[in-house]
Amino acid sequence: MRLRRILKWLGLGGAGTILVGGGLLAWQARTPPVTNAYYVALGSSYAAGLGLGPRAPGSPIVSQRTINGYPQHLARLLSVPSFTDMSSSGSTVRHVLHGGQMLLGPQIDALGPDTRLVTLTAGGNDVGYVGDLIAIAYSNRGGVIGGVVGAFWRGAKPISKRPFDDLAMTLRETLHEIQRRSPQARIIVVTYPTILPDGPICASAGITEAQAALMRGVGVKLAATTREAAAAAGATVVDMALLSKGHDACSTDPWINGFRPAAGADFHPTLAGARATAEAIAKAIAV
Repeated sequence: MRLRRILKWLGLGGAGTILVGGGLLAWQARTPPVTNAYYVALGSSYAAGLGLGPRAPGSPIVSQRTINGYPQHLARLLSVPSFTDMSSSGSTVRHVLHGGQMLLGPQIDALGPDTRLVTLTAGGNDVGYVGDLIAIAYSNRGGVIGGVVGAFWRGAKPISKRPFDDLAMTLRETLHEIQRRSPQARIIVVTYPTILPDGPICASAGITEAQAALMRGVGVKLAATTREAAAAAGATVVDMALLSKGHDACSTDPWINGFRPAAGADFHPTLAGARATAEAIAKAIAV
């Protein structure tokens, strides 16, 4: 409101609000990260904690990073001496390595020689995993949003048409670069949790059995690709795809949301899921 009053006093009005607001977002996105922290978190919305409370102080608005993503829980749990969370909703592994997401720079720019712990959760956006789940559910639901999705979305691709080979290569490149920049760091690669049950799909997921079968296969392939890349790099895997079995979106104790058009954060971790992930990482580090 204060920004609007200032713009009105300057005679800029609505157009000025858009221009200044856009400039503010651009400036914030290009603000250099705090580098060389003890713990640096990298990844997509599954790390950023989309929908899990207030925005993390100082974080880019476009990243939708909250105070309750698993890296934030882990930093508090371990009482790390310094922490930089670079996770950003919507990011791909390529964004982590090279930047380019909504003017944001490479997430790995926060790494330094004194960094001792790095976590990485990314890859789902590279192969259209969660995005397709959301599109399928909205298309099935219909209405205005469903109609728009149906008009512009071409449908979920089969596994064979998704760029898993490119993802594997980019993951390996990213892990190699993390090792180069932070040679003393413990690298923890965290797989995406299981979203859909192995058995019958629930109505709250918003998708059909056939659609669930396809997307379940995408999740399995994503986890396998992530594990293989991490193993090749000698990184530690915290396999939430396995550890979250029984806590899918249709379970009585979900670590992942189903389709919630009124609440947002569809098919993303719940607060319980973020905490469980942090605890699993802490346990792996202690071994």
